[in-house]
Amino acid sequence: MAITLADPGGPIEATKETVATLKSSTNPPSREQLLAEVALEIQAMTQQKRSPLSGYRPAADGPPAGVQVLEELRAVQTLVAAKAQPDEAAAFGQWLVAAARAAADAAKEGGFMGFGAQQVSDREEAMLNQVRTAVSG
Repeated sequence: MAITLADPGGPIEATKETVATLKSSTNPPSREQLLAEVALEIQAMTQQKRSPLSGYRPAADGPPAGVQVLEELRAVQTLVAAKAQPDEAAAFGQWLVAAARAAADAAKEGGFMGFGAQQVSDREEAMLNQVRTAVSG
């Protein structure tokens, strides 16, 4: 969501970014139990046609939605760090960054009919850096 908000494209770009995020979220990069359990939960939700983001809505009267998503990522990472083993918490943060990177890489941004488009826009790259900072503890 943070990547899509950073540089909103059209519905095709948003769909590609969502699919890439879900694919990354259901295939954790390592075998920590926490990651496996979260991935299985996301996979079950998607198989049941339930959105893993259901119920999450940035507040209309708060800071910009991208800022709110980053605040949510910080809160989640803080909770994981308090409850999980340090290696699991680190792996979880790296997984969040990997999912954001997958979204950024999923669709070209800008240009006209594909000409002059960038794989990852400057705004997406800036948001990736903010995601890294948010989940680094």
